[in-house]
Amino acid sequence: MRPLPISPLRMQLSPFSWLELHHGWLPAPGPAMAALTNELAWTQQAIPMFGKDVLQPRLTAVCGKSMKPASRYRRANPDTPWTPMAAQVLDRVHRTCPAWRPNGLIANWYRDGADSIDWHSDSEPALGQDPTVVSASLGATRTFLLKPRDGGPKTAIKLGDGDLLIMGGRTQSEYRHSIAKVQQPTGARISLTFRHYLPTPGSCRPLNQRKGGR
Repeated sequence: MRPLPISPLRMQLSPFSWLELHHGWLPAPGPAMAALTNELAWTQQAIPMFGKDVLQPRLTAVCGKSMKPASRYRRANPDTPWTPMAAQVLDRVHRTCPAWRPNGLIANWYRDGADSIDWHSDSEPALGQDPTVVSASLGATRTFLLKPRDGGPKTAIKLGDGDLLIMGGRTQSEYRHSIAKVQQPTGARISLTFRHYLPTPGSCRPLNQRKGGR
């Protein structure tokens, strides 16, 4: 396994919110994506919308600790063993963020440009106050969008094969993010979003942060 990148791109969104982008973070992302496609138990979940259940425009899977209680967008799955490839990527996340210990994974499989995720933030009570969220991208490049909750210009970031995005500080309380649909032909993409679920939901105990306020 090659050394971790030493010069990530850091973006200060506000005095209290930041992003960190590691291009080419994961070696051999193609074989990793192929393994995850076969290993994970993919489903297409339905969410309540306008009085009826609507299928999400993507496939999802989980590993590790479950999010409890359930949110509007995600049911509380049973705790799920880590698959071999998911465990390898988790180990690399631990090396990149040694002071932060994720214990759960939500995977999204965008099969083509018609699959997407609407504006949201990772702010469920099970994550506590100001959670760190780390996401690895595999496959086709898609545009990750952020916008301030209180209004303002959007930020667009191209996430490519093997890239890692870290969202820290107050990003989840100050911003929303999305992956929009695209019209042009686009290949499949898998995102692996690592989170730390608190043992007691709603305790709002800040997570351990990296040095320098991260």
